[in-house]
Amino acid sequence: MTQYWPFSGLMRQNALRERLIVSLDLRDRGEALKLVDRLARVVGMFKVGRALFVGGGPDFIREIRRRGAEVFLDLKFHDSPQKVLRAAVEATRLGVKMFDLHPYGSNCGSTEMMTRTRTEVARICRTEGLRRPSILAIATLAEMKSANSSPRTPVSPDRVTEIARFAADASLDGVVTWPHEVPRVRNSCGRRFIIVTSGVRLREVASPASNAITAADAIRAGADYVVVGSPIWSATEPIRAVREITDDIERGLRNNPRRTFEILNPRPV
Repeated sequence: MTQYWPFSGLMRQNALRERLIVSLDLRDRGEALKLVDRLARVVGMFKVGRALFVGGGPDFIREIRRRGAEVFLDLKFHDSPQKVLRAAVEATRLGVKMFDLHPYGSNCGSTEMMTRTRTEVARICRTEGLRRPSILAIATLAEMKSANSSPRTPVSPDRVTEIARFAADASLDGVVTWPHEVPRVRNSCGRRFIIVTSGVRLREVASPASNAITAADAIRAGADYVVVGSPIWSATEPIRAVREITDDIERGLRNNPRRTFEILNPRPV
């Protein structure tokens, strides 16, 4: 496999860490910023969810950005199309690298909300000279059903793939989904569609009998990013935990040689 890795040092210092997103699901804003200070040089991105954003607001995002770190703003925008659009524009102006939205428009077979959001974000970036963030649709909510289905209607096993296709048709950049859904989404949406996944298990605690999916498994299946939270920030040595995960990511990439070209030549965002 060494022929796929002529620049292994480059891989470890740059591309591998870019694949890891650390979730800042901490209660204390100061504690979260301390973790950012500690890991910013070895982690590609930090995920900020509702709790920290409500507590710290836009200034919290700016504090992370001032430290040279990238942000995945995980607020799952879900409102009227106009309000989602306005929230997306403000997230763009904050300089986040990614944000997500609830693809509720797809529940009634429409991609209008997602398309409008993508178009307006692109326009704002052109007119204001901003970097365009990646826009992701949430495809992990198993309870999402079509608007005319009853609460007792079982969810189709292909629902996640359907949502991903709606997102791709609306020119969104990708989806957030569970690790076990990654292969189907990748096969349905192509190699340049971004897949972010969470819920992976660390290699040392994932027993074969449990069918747990590790970071290597997720990357090998076609995921672009893995989100990991408590195994890192609750570790005695968070930097060591990060290195163990990036080592696992490298194992996944080594067993998926078709991804090597994309690592050296990342997709535009």
